[in-house]
Amino acid sequence: MRRPELPGVHPLLHQARQVLAAHLAGRDWRHAVPAERTRPSRGCFVSLKLAGRLRGCIGTVLPARPSLEEEVAENAVAAATRDPRFAPLRSAELSFVRLSLDLLTAPEPVQSVDELDAHRYGVLLRHERRLGVLLPDIPGVTSPEQQITICLEKAGLAPGSPYVLERFEVERHSE
Repeated sequence: MRRPELPGVHPLLHQARQVLAAHLAGRDWRHAVPAERTRPSRGCFVSLKLAGRLRGCIGTVLPARPSLEEEVAENAVAAATRDPRFAPLRSAELSFVRLSLDLLTAPEPVQSVDELDAHRYGVLLRHERRLGVLLPDIPGVTSPEQQITICLEKAGLAPGSPYVLERFEVERHSE
């Protein structure tokens, strides 16, 4: 049985929490995704925080599923169980975890660092098959140069390596 949505919580965040509760209880979480999937798919990231610290974050820059409801559900499960930086989330932690959802615009090419703003734009850095992504408005990241340095590291590239930049904006929802 579905819990009623909480006032002020975005419906997709509510869905993500239901999906995680089902998955962590060993149930088929796909039943927590509405049968009526009306939102066109787009890139999104689901982040989990525990006591204010990141506990998992997985997303897609471009949509990989037919609907946004499915995109959010898959990324929520992945953030809780497949983020290589963290052990899988335990059922006992779920009530203490706060979720956030970033819905991305399509990436657009950037010709220079002057077209970036660490608070407004996320960054996608590419070199051959390597990729580094950083969401915008991350605490402690105040400049495009910091964003690029972090993206280089995420892509496994040395400083000074060649790369192509893209930027995107997000619509952020948090519990």
